[in-house]
Amino acid sequence: MMDSRANTRIAGVDLYLELRGSGLRAGLMDALRDAVRTGRLTPGTRLPSSRSLAADLGIARNTVADAYAELVAEGWLTARQGSGTRVARRAAPRRPAPAAPRRQQVRRGPTYSLMPGTPDLAAFPRARWLTAARRALTAAPHEAFGYGDPRGRIELRTVLADYLARARGVYADPARIVVCSGFVHGLALVGKVLAARRVRAVATESYGLDIHRDVLTGAGLRTPALPLDARGTRTEDLADPPDPAGARGVGAVLLTPAHQFPTGVALRPDRRAAAVDWARGTGGLILEDDYDGEFRYDRQPVGALQGLDPERVVYFGTASKSLAPGLRLGWLVLPDELAREVVAAKGEAEWMSSALDQLTLAEFIASGAYDRHVRSMRLRYRRRRDQLVEALAERAPGISVTGIAAGLHAVIELPPGTERSIVEAAAWQGLAVEGISRFTHPSAPPARDALVVGYATPPDSAWTGALDALCRVLP
Repeated sequence: MMDSRANTRIAGVDLYLELRGSGLRAGLMDALRDAVRTGRLTPGTRLPSSRSLAADLGIARNTVADAYAELVAEGWLTARQGSGTRVARRAAPRRPAPAAPRRQQVRRGPTYSLMPGTPDLAAFPRARWLTAARRALTAAPHEAFGYGDPRGRIELRTVLADYLARARGVYADPARIVVCSGFVHGLALVGKVLAARRVRAVATESYGLDIHRDVLTGAGLRTPALPLDARGTRTEDLADPPDPAGARGVGAVLLTPAHQFPTGVALRPDRRAAAVDWARGTGGLILEDDYDGEFRYDRQPVGALQGLDPERVVYFGTASKSLAPGLRLGWLVLPDELAREVVAAKGEAEWMSSALDQLTLAEFIASGAYDRHVRSMRLRYRRRRDQLVEALAERAPGISVTGIAAGLHAVIELPPGTERSIVEAAAWQGLAVEGISRFTHPSAPPARDALVVGYATPPDSAWTGALDALCRVLP
């Protein structure tokens, strides 16, 4: 048996040949056939002399000459006096005519979208982001291009600590912050840690995103539902659950206290206090999703729950609603005892968030561009919310709108039994919109009929058309 490898230069191109088989001549012939067959040696290419190729491969010249002669006889190569040995021009195999494409019905996407959970992507501040990126790249230390700290860039964590304390009332020492690629990534990390701590269940709100429950159940955790009313989630049920069996093993609770998703209710002070009291008394944790805390219109800012007890609350924040979800940038502010475990769960190397994107966001916040962008978008979204309320009052006066004091969506109440038909009618109008039943916990009582309208989603050019389409399908 033999095994020989070499690089030889043919027609100005490095060609790698690997000789395997029971003999050098047979191995060389197989390697050359394969090079021609795969297109690495194209028709007309001149091969090196037998002396040169033999020297490259470390084999006898006669072995190369015999291989060339046999390939010429087989039609793979041609040899002419004064022209050397070249790859033969061979007729390409006939390919069957392609079958006529089957006609498929093309499904057109919606013309307009009022789906919740997305900001106006057309309003992303490209020019200011590019300026921040250039500054960040110019100032970046060489080590920023390495694998990095699994907690994230210290520049971003330092800037975030200052911003969150100022804007959201969060106690956020840089050492307690871990940068992640969004809320779901952060929740997966915390879920992994909770499961390792032998927590069996994380209570969730009776309305919320199923993907969040799926992440927790994927970590081996149950997700019993907490009831919700006009004053927010009934956190007092954590201490005195109506169904004790359902709360067995609950070691954490996932809340959206500043602006509940999707109902839009802010958690009242007494229920915020009840959640913190439960966490202190049981050693449990509150997982606070502050997904759109920067956007409020008709009320004073509601500070983050984390400020009440930084050792019992895990604060989740992202740039997904304030800037764009495509940035894949989020952060956890962790209790001191949990920070090391979450970093260990994330891994030894930073692999989820680009260091340059982190540095750019740090520069964007530090320069004041982030604050200016949020203020600008707050005015724009408030204007849209007002237009939505005015249009409904004029064109669908029997419909009430709730959850509009803050955030990026509104809840439009519907007559009982009409939600599904209205969502389908909207689809026929080319409008994508979601019913509130889509966000109901499987174990919660039947949901009321309503639409969850994301008025931040359309670009300015589509906003009027989306609003008209919505009004046309409402009863």
